[in-house]
Amino acid sequence: MNGMNFILHLGNSFPDAVQDIIFFGEAKMIKGIGHVAFNVKDMEKTVSFYEKTIGFKKAFDIPRPENGEPWIVYMYGGGGQFIELFYGATKEIPYKDENIGFFHICVSVDDIQDAWKKILETGAPQDDAPKQGADYNWQCWTHDPDGNKIELMQLSDDSPQMKCIKEM
Repeated sequence: MNGMNFILHLGNSFPDAVQDIIFFGEAKMIKGIGHVAFNVKDMEKTVSFYEKTIGFKKAFDIPRPENGEPWIVYMYGGGGQFIELFYGATKEIPYKDENIGFFHICVSVDDIQDAWKKILETGAPQDDAPKQGADYNWQCWTHDPDGNKIELMQLSDDSPQMKCIKEM
């Protein structure tokens, strides 16, 4: 995927090999996050962003069952994880830190500098340049055409996430 491995990071998320080891009590219950979904204003522009900037692949379309009109586009990020894009959004809700609910998605990358270079090359929004976070991971930020915040993160061996993964 253009040097980027995709891991959705909505709270705690783990690489593919670890996703199958999430337990609730004794019974295996959750395998991982299958997808996140966004309503989008301009499907062509949004698909292009996720392909060219983030490195996802357009996987398939699902038409509306009742009339066959365009409805959903699935973008594949690897590891059985998708972003689901719905046509027809019309009302923009500006992001504010104090909003309750969705904050961002995070895409795990092999090399934060390569990821930042891709953001620059594609002309995508440059919200925050690469820097090391409080968790010792390297991160940079952009957002998609509809304003959904995207963190790109290179895991550090010293990070609490990586230590947790190794212990699992």
